[in-house]
Amino acid sequence: MHQDTAAALSLLTPAAVRARAQVILDAGLAGKLEHFSVRPDRLAPAADFVATITREAYPSLDIPFHSRWRHFVIDGEDRWTALANAVSWPSAAARARAEFDLAIVSVLLDAGAGAAWRYHDIATGRDVGRSEGLALASLAMFSKGLFSGRPGDRLRVDAAKLSELTSAALLDGFGAGPDNSLTGIEGRTDLLRRLGKVVLSTPSVFATKDDPRPGGLFDHLANLAPDGRIAAAVVLTEVLRHFGSIWPARLTLGGVPLGDCWHHPAVRTGDATNRLTPFHKLSQWLTYSLIEPMERAGMTVTNVDGLTGLAEYRNGGLFLDTGVLALHNEVDSRRQHDVGSALVVEWRALTVALLDRMAGLVRERLGLNACELPLPRILQGGTWAAGRAMARKLRADGSPPLQVASDGTVF
Repeated sequence: MHQDTAAALSLLTPAAVRARAQVILDAGLAGKLEHFSVRPDRLAPAADFVATITREAYPSLDIPFHSRWRHFVIDGEDRWTALANAVSWPSAAARARAEFDLAIVSVLLDAGAGAAWRYHDIATGRDVGRSEGLALASLAMFSKGLFSGRPGDRLRVDAAKLSELTSAALLDGFGAGPDNSLTGIEGRTDLLRRLGKVVLSTPSVFATKDDPRPGGLFDHLANLAPDGRIAAAVVLTEVLRHFGSIWPARLTLGGVPLGDCWHHPAVRTGDATNRLTPFHKLSQWLTYSLIEPMERAGMTVTNVDGLTGLAEYRNGGLFLDTGVLALHNEVDSRRQHDVGSALVVEWRALTVALLDRMAGLVRERLGLNACELPLPRILQGGTWAAGRAMARKLRADGSPPLQVASDGTVF
């Protein structure tokens, strides 16, 4: 293996995300960052707020994982479970493939929608925005067979159908238009088309039990777990390796696409990965969302805390809005920033590292240990909800404290 290829593959792990985020946090604690200062004394009050939000939402502290499946529940009705339970699946694996199909497409469509867009949910008559609206829209598209190449089998995603997807079809599915604009529609369409082409070109991974479909990844992962056990970090690495080339115009190293990976000057190494800072936000969100289908199919996913917190604007906004982080230049709060800018990379890295510290404090306040309350439950309980609640408290439209220019493929 070429030296640069080996270096690149080392970045396709949650351990790399965590280690390099910690380097940037250490620089922040030492007062050496260009854009942010870190105030560790504010972390305890922020943890108090997260614990309060968690107890309000989950009084019994029976907290599910932070995953896409939570967004398919509206007004107490679990839309996907109701739909899936009405199907006579030929096997547990068949249902898992369909759930992988849905989760993969829905997560890839989950990048920030913008503050104005709303999805009109016919069943409730409600207009639903942001992640919940994107989830309901993607579930509706999936259930209607938009992504299926088989008229008699709507609940599937076929690679050939994805590769021909049009932005007009997605616009219609999202109910978007001039009066209901959705950020990054072309980016989302291109991402799904790329996904279709990658799946078509890799039958050894995605077509071992069926026609090429994203859900074929379930069979690939099952083959890696002959005893039925697989580490969460392995799932993420497989997601990154096999979906890496779908990301547009990103960094590559040694011929390996690096995905959600960016430069930051505080990260200094002695090899080809110098200054490279990975996050893999959507891929980790996807990995969290694949755990439940695997477990329903009888697999055991181990060491879930090997994954990291998610470097996105709700978790990051929590730290800014509670004063754990402070901008050196307040003018930056009124500007829009490119996702690859040093400021945004800094913010995201600090978010990942601070979530690890927050996790310990929240567990103390709730009287639970790491096994009882792993990181994805803390995110769900949790930091993501607290970030949204704080944003609504401070800003009428609930927008995050920093504005990031999105192409629909990062946040």
